[in-house]
Amino acid sequence: MTTSAAPFRLASGDPAPDFSLPDSDGGTTALADLRGRKAVLYFYPEADTPACTQQACDFRDSLASLAGAGYAVVGISPDPARAVVKFADEQRLGFPLLADEGHAVADLYGTWGEKKNYGRTYQGLIRSTFVIDEEGRIALAQYNVRAKGHVAKLRRDLRTAESAMGHH
Repeated sequence: MTTSAAPFRLASGDPAPDFSLPDSDGGTTALADLRGRKAVLYFYPEADTPACTQQACDFRDSLASLAGAGYAVVGISPDPARAVVKFADEQRLGFPLLADEGHAVADLYGTWGEKKNYGRTYQGLIRSTFVIDEEGRIALAQYNVRAKGHVAKLRRDLRTAESAMGHH
């Protein structure tokens, strides 16, 4: 059996790969639209599944405090556009979800790859979160995150990073 090379990973300081995708508001959202502010870009496997719904609602419930700290939130999944529109609407998320059908953007961020589930190995989306700074660089890259408790942990990580950089 051949094992593939370790999946490509982004790290702090890397330029965030460019994207422009259909969004849940019926328009498109591009990396360029986020320039000049900090952003939390999170990749999730599938709209309307229990774990992804919990994660999206955690982001929704933390939106005010993240926005207060200067962060925009954007979710990306390999779902078709109509699925992200429906999901964002049903959950009243208040932040855009992007449809990366064909997972081209997931590939650029290293979030599409081998997954194991109940003994099966398959290609799929690896739940991951990136913090992008005002200049469009990766400030934080977290791969294989858990849906449950992720947003609370991310907020702690962001506070730690902010205080380390001397921002208050």
